[in-house]
Parts: sequence; C-alpha cells; structure tokens
Amino acid sequence: MMEKALKRVILSAGGTGGHIFPAVAVAREIKRRNPNCEILFVGAEGRMEMEKVPQSGFEIQGLPIAGLQRKLTLKNLLLPLKIWKSLKKAKSIIQSFKPQVVIGFGGYASGPTLRVAARLGIPTLLQEQNSYAGVTNKLLAKLAKRISVAYDGMDAFFPKEKIVHTGNPVRIEFVDLPYTKSEARKKLNLKEQQRTILIIGGSLGARAVNEAVEASLDLWEREGFQIIWQCGKTYKEQLHLKYPDTEARLLVDFIQDMALVYAAADVVISRAGAMSVSELCLVGKPVVFMPSPNVAEDHQTKNAMALVSQGAAMLIKDSEGRVKLGSEVAALLKDNDAMEKLSRSIRNLAKPRATSEIVDLIEEAVYGD
Repeated sequence: MMEKALKRVILSAGGTGGHIFPAVAVAREIKRRNPNCEILFVGAEGRMEMEKVPQSGFEIQGLPIAGLQRKLTLKNLLLPLKIWKSLKKAKSIIQSFKPQVVIGFGGYASGPTLRVAARLGIPTLLQEQNSYAGVTNKLLAKLAKRISVAYDGMDAFFPKEKIVHTGNPVRIEFVDLPYTKSEARKKLNLKEQQRTILIIGGSLGARAVNEAVEASLDLWEREGFQIIWQCGKTYKEQLHLKYPDTEARLLVDFIQDMALVYAAADVVISRAGAMSVSELCLVGKPVVFMPSPNVAEDHQTKNAMALVSQGAAMLIKDSEGRVKLGSEVAALLKDNDAMEKLSRSIRNLAKPRATSEIVDLIEEAVYGD
C-alpha cells in the first residue's frame, strides 16, 4: 500500500487471549510487510501476556498495573500507586523505544501506555474485539486516531467518526482451512462418513457446557454422531474416568490445532468470546453458541446475538443447556437445509481481510492516507 516502511511499533494487549492473540496476529502482519520493523509489546506484570507474547516470538515489557477489585481490599488502596508507577514506566519505555505508533487491544496495560503515547504526540489506535466495549478502550477512545471494531452499533461507545469496521484479526489458518473434512477425520481417527460434533469450552473448560454435553451424550451416541469434546484441563481427569475415549468420542483438555478440529466438524458448540466468534465466521460451519453469562456486561450473549439476529447461528442459554442442547443439535444434524443456511449466513459475516485492514490503518496513522 505504501512505499514507506514501518520501523518501530508498540502494541499493548493483555489479560486474556481475546486481547493477546489479535495483537499477535497484527504484529505478524506488520512483520510480513515490514521485515525490519522493531515491534515491542507492553503488558501487565504477572498476567498471561508475559508468557504468551514471547512464545509467539515477540519482546514484551511489563507494567505494574492492576485492575480495580470489586471487593474492598488492600489491593484497591495500592491501585493509585500502581497507576502512577505504570505511567512513569510507560513513559520511560516509550521515550527509549521511540515508536512511530502505539496500538491498544484492551487489557490493563493499554491504559497507561496509550495515555502516555498520546501526551507525547505519538499516534494511537484502538482495536475492540467485543460487541460491548471494554472499560480501558472506552476511556482511551478520545485519544485514538482510529478505532477498529468487529460489530455494528459501536458508536454507542466510541466517536462515530473514528470507527472503522474491520472485523477482528484472526490467525491466518482460519481464513482457508488447511485440511479437508476427510483429511481431518483421518488424522483424528474418526469415521469419514459420520456426522461430527465439536464442543469447545475454552482451555480451562466450562462447567455448564460440560454438563449439557453429559446430558446429551446418550442421545447423540444413539443417533450415531461422533464427538470431539474439548472439556478443559479443569475437568479432563474426572470426565475421562466417566467417558473414556471410544471410536466415536474424543475427549481432550486442550486443542493445539484448532484448524484440524474445525475441518472435521459438521456442527460446532462454542462459548461466544469475540475471537471464537470471528474464527467461526471464517470457518463457516453451523454453530450453536452457549455464551457465558459470567463475563463483564454479559458481552458473550451480545456477541452471539449479533449473529443469531441475522440467522447465522443458534443460541442456547447455560440454564437451558441440559434440557435443550442434545435434542436441538440432533435435529440440526438431521436437517441439511438448516445446516446449509446457517453455514451460508455465518460465512457472509466473515472478515477475512481484518488483519490486513488494521495494518492499513496503522500505516495511515503514521504516513497519512
């Protein structure tokens, strides 16, 4: 797009994989276009980004920032000091690294990092993954040149003139799955011709999802369906004693190669975190969302409803999972027209160029249109 190359970029993201992995995807696209660009991440000390970012091949520095505890604790009394120290350290990092641009993806560290960058006259951008904006991004919106979003209606949180609807940046393998359904099932030792259900409860697992699956297993196995069940490391041991692997049932705590299991599946049952939703739009399989009600502002339900309202997914509440999940998924797997309609509708919402468009915005912020 531009002849001038990016030279130094800071990305700030953390707290959850939903903030970290989009930032890593953008960092990789920046490096692809600008091989000599120096990229530095800024995170929060003791949070998962301090491990995940170096594993992805990028350098990170941590701030002593923390969030406000909902209970009255000593940690809250120390928060003003942590904010002051974080602002001071962020200023030192930015003045030393001299970035051309700073991008925030959410998480505690984004606040002081982008606030300092804006004060120093450095262009800042935001990327908001969810349909309900996070607190940090809402506070930083006035400082940002552009705000990348994945959902409609985000002018409820951000200045309308700054919003660009790019979609969420996702890993490149989901744009075009590297396996056929047949190849994926062979790799997983599953039968090629049987209908296959994929259940994703997150790396730690989700109790309500697992309980709904347990209540559904007899029906699904009577119908001859195959099951790939990511139950989470918290639940793997106890569930494996009750449900050992069979020819038609694969129980795992964590899935390393998500592209493989997506390719193998006919239907996906999933939580509705922002990145999962974006991945599933690209994958284009029929999806039944069981959004977690235990997240800030119930944003998973809002994420899921953005698709359900357009006929692009189904939704079952946690409280209804044990009663409804088995029969509704079974009925869907027997209805080829319904499956095709869901696939077509969810694929229409995919944003395969999201990562590239976000890097376009970064370059525009540095060099102009």
